[in-house]
Amino acid sequence: MSETTSTREERKPPLNGRRALPPNNSNDEENEVPEVDPFGLIPRGFNPKDYLRVVDIYMFKEPHEINKQQHHTDKYYNPKLIVRRGQPFQIQIDFNRPYRPETDQFWLEYLMGRYPQQNKGTYIPIIVGNVLKPGEWGAKITHRENNSIRLSIMSSATCIIGKFRLYVAVWTPFAILRTHRNPATDTYILFNPWCQKDAVYLDDEKEREEYVLNDVGIVFHGNVEDIKSRSWSYGQFEENILDACLFLMDKAELELSGRGNPIKICRVASAVINSRDDNGVIAGSWNNSYDYGVAPSAWTGSVDILLEYYSSKQPVRYGQCWVFAGVFNTFLRCLGIPARLITNYSSAHDNNANLRLDFFLDDEGKVDTRLTKDSVWNYHCWNEAWMTRPDLPVGFGGWQVVDGTPQETSDGMYRCGPASVQAIKHGHVCFQFDAPFVYAEVNSDIIFSRMEKNGTQVIEKIDTTHIGQLIVTKEVGGDGMVEITEEYKFREGSDEERLALETAVMYGVKKQTTRDTTYQPQTDIDMDFQVQKAVLGNDFKVTITFRNRSRNSYTATTYLSGNIVFYTGVPKSEFKKHSFSAKLEPSSSSSFDVVIKSSEYMSDLLEQASFHFFVTARINETGKILAMQKATILEIPTLRIKTKGELVAGKEMSVIVEFTNPLKQTLENVTLRLEGPGVLRTIKKEFRSIPMNSTLTWEVKCIPMRPGLRKLIASLNCDALRHVYGELNVQIQKP
Repeated sequence: MSETTSTREERKPPLNGRRALPPNNSNDEENEVPEVDPFGLIPRGFNPKDYLRVVDIYMFKEPHEINKQQHHTDKYYNPKLIVRRGQPFQIQIDFNRPYRPETDQFWLEYLMGRYPQQNKGTYIPIIVGNVLKPGEWGAKITHRENNSIRLSIMSSATCIIGKFRLYVAVWTPFAILRTHRNPATDTYILFNPWCQKDAVYLDDEKEREEYVLNDVGIVFHGNVEDIKSRSWSYGQFEENILDACLFLMDKAELELSGRGNPIKICRVASAVINSRDDNGVIAGSWNNSYDYGVAPSAWTGSVDILLEYYSSKQPVRYGQCWVFAGVFNTFLRCLGIPARLITNYSSAHDNNANLRLDFFLDDEGKVDTRLTKDSVWNYHCWNEAWMTRPDLPVGFGGWQVVDGTPQETSDGMYRCGPASVQAIKHGHVCFQFDAPFVYAEVNSDIIFSRMEKNGTQVIEKIDTTHIGQLIVTKEVGGDGMVEITEEYKFREGSDEERLALETAVMYGVKKQTTRDTTYQPQTDIDMDFQVQKAVLGNDFKVTITFRNRSRNSYTATTYLSGNIVFYTGVPKSEFKKHSFSAKLEPSSSSSFDVVIKSSEYMSDLLEQASFHFFVTARINETGKILAMQKATILEIPTLRIKTKGELVAGKEMSVIVEFTNPLKQTLENVTLRLEGPGVLRTIKKEFRSIPMNSTLTWEVKCIPMRPGLRKLIASLNCDALRHVYGELNVQIQKP
């Protein structure tokens, strides 16, 4: 006896004067539950075998059985029982003899964590009764036969989510007898968008199928003039992903008792998805060098990232916004919170949330990179999660912005949200969390200004429509794009938009007035420019057009600057400078072409083949400046995917990936990736070199597991060429 006592002593946590129990924030840790719990001294003749004893518990946990079918959890590649809260599920208990309700008494116990407590929702005793109340814990017997009983168990619609341990306890006159610890009876309880009492209830079945059950999605990228899309494999049902997602909440040290609340879960997850300040899942890198890691553009889905993090516990390198958003979406859908991935084109990254992005020009009208700190991202991806917001006034539930990309700190950590989309639209940015930041991302103005020699600031141009001009997501039930800009803002220039802005300013969004600086633009001349669509590795031209609406002749000293930029709008290098003098005749239009050669840009190209052009023109007669800026993206070649053999679940088939090198150079150290949820796990292959104009062919054999419409996704990656994708929809037949 003494030996066991001493080991117990050692295991006790250190005492802490503030709380009786240490924090309970690990779903993985367990406590020891006694199999015999005596009420006092046990008489000598007491034999537990004389009483009702549990021989076996049957969980109905196979994908084709009633529980997983009714709870929409049959797709999870996980042998244990997975149910959704607030909805009844069935189990069967086999005893050593028939159950006699008059004399026998038993109950169920669900436990979570190391220090289960009833008032924290981590210890749940369930007495068997006659009725089930919707959305409250309870159990009733639905069927009795020989030594077996069937139970219908209802979980609370607000219970914590995660993995519970199940014990059956039997009352005897001298002690409580419990079943021994059996991992096979562990039960995962998830959020339930099908249950009206759940905070994440979504009333449209098509939307539930998309936002909870669809395991592939589309990421829209590129820019407003040239929208590109690629598929992303969320893989929320793949093996070990559910455990990896629960581990993220342990990593974020979220108290178990808080895990029934989707607001808390989203807030801590937006911090733990990125590695800043908490060693979270993904390390971001925006500098085009990806040593000791995978380039963000090479990932084809979330599964590899989550599994690597779950096993190594170290941040996975590297991600950019769509990678953070893709993994976050997997996390949310896996736990049962409806979620979608959003792209905001021309997204403001504003360093001080003052609703203006300042671009400073020098005397020649060029952008002064030393002074200009703000940037416009070509696009930025975040997520929306669907939930009620009982912490806010009525009307602000529904879609909430959550963002795992580390941009600014919120309450001391890199995280963002949940912020109500409805609150952002109406300018009610006083409502938590981080609404002013998101409001600025979609509503800022761009202000071009120049310092005069005497120190006064002259505003040359104000662009109120460039930021947040298009916000999109994937359509429900298809691969198309649907615009949701109207959900974030009223129409530009409408009365409602002005009112929302005034509301946001009233609630503390900083809006500097432009009254204290002189602003008198040149109104009788319009300038615009167009960039020709071009394929990577080819020459293209930029056409600048002036329209002189006055009766005067003008000359314009025109300056074009071409920069290679990160998709975040931060320039890497200027590869083209070109200036010329343009003569503008009265009441007429004139155009000028500037040719961009591939040799000028290929050596410095960044992975998204993204350029940013500034055109500024000084009207010599008036000294006024016209300024304009546009981003453009080159066409990147794609991968071709085809299949060979019969497409039947359980039978071997071949997938063939082909790529032709279009560049005027050899590609070296090329990595190909291929994945398809339900068809094959991610496979990588390295190729030493692909000479110019030659074609690479890669054949992979696999055995698809799940019938139905599936998607194959491939990516190619090397230093000279990134963001090369291909995809194919395949219909896998039932055997």
